[in-house]
Amino acid sequence: MGWLTTHVLDTAKGQPGEGITIEVFRVCAGKREHLGSVVTNSDGRCDEPVLQGEDFTPGEYELVFHAGDYLRTHGIEATEPRFLDVIPLRFGVADESQHYHVPLLLSPFGYSTYRGS
Repeated sequence: MGWLTTHVLDTAKGQPGEGITIEVFRVCAGKREHLGSVVTNSDGRCDEPVLQGEDFTPGEYELVFHAGDYLRTHGIEATEPRFLDVIPLRFGVADESQHYHVPLLLSPFGYSTYRGS
């Protein structure tokens, strides 16, 4: 069985994104089903896979990163509303036997992601 992992890197500071809440959703027929929430550790990673085993099936998923809370707590000044606050990343899983790693590279005015390993 495969699994889903993520991590956050604060590219503005060049350090892990610690303490970021990430909500996990399964998307089916345009409706989101909340599967849980995780918080990144001091290395910007989650202590366990976000999803694994029977919970990790083919389909669409969404990770919702609460980046604005992190940026506020870490003293990154910005006008309100922030340019980036809540960042949803929607992606597909075709093969549940593989490892899907979906990181977020974050700065106050931009982000990127990719399928990592």
